[in-house]
Amino acid sequence: MSDLPPCPKCQSSYAYEDGSLLVCPECAHEWSGSADTSSDAQSVHDANGNVLQDGDTVTVIKDLKVKGSSSVVKVGTKVKNIRLVDGDHDIDCKIPGVGPMGLKSMFVKKVTD
Repeated sequence: MSDLPPCPKCQSSYAYEDGSLLVCPECAHEWSGSADTSSDAQSVHDANGNVLQDGDTVTVIKDLKVKGSSSVVKVGTKVKNIRLVDGDHDIDCKIPGVGPMGLKSMFVKKVTD
C-alpha cells in the first residue's frame, strides 16, 4: 500500500486500487494509476465521458438556472464553439438568448456531426 501515490486532489495517503483506477476514500476522487496523470488532469469530459476540446458543439442535458437572473437555459440548448478553461466551471461559451456564461462539463454532452 505504501507504493501507491497520494491523491492528486487532496494529497491523502489512503488511496486504494479499484480495478485499473486509484480511489481516494476521503474526497472520492478517482484517477488512472498510470504515470501520465498530467494529461488526465487537463482533459475535460462531458456527461457521457467523451473528451471535449476547444471549438466543440455541446447540448445542455438539464435545465440550468442562470444565477442572478430569472432566466433558464433549457434542456436541448445547443452551444457552439465552446472554450475550455480551468476552474469550477470548465466551459466558457455564449448561449443564444442568454449571453456569455460558464458551464460545468457534467451538464453537457458532445454533439457529433
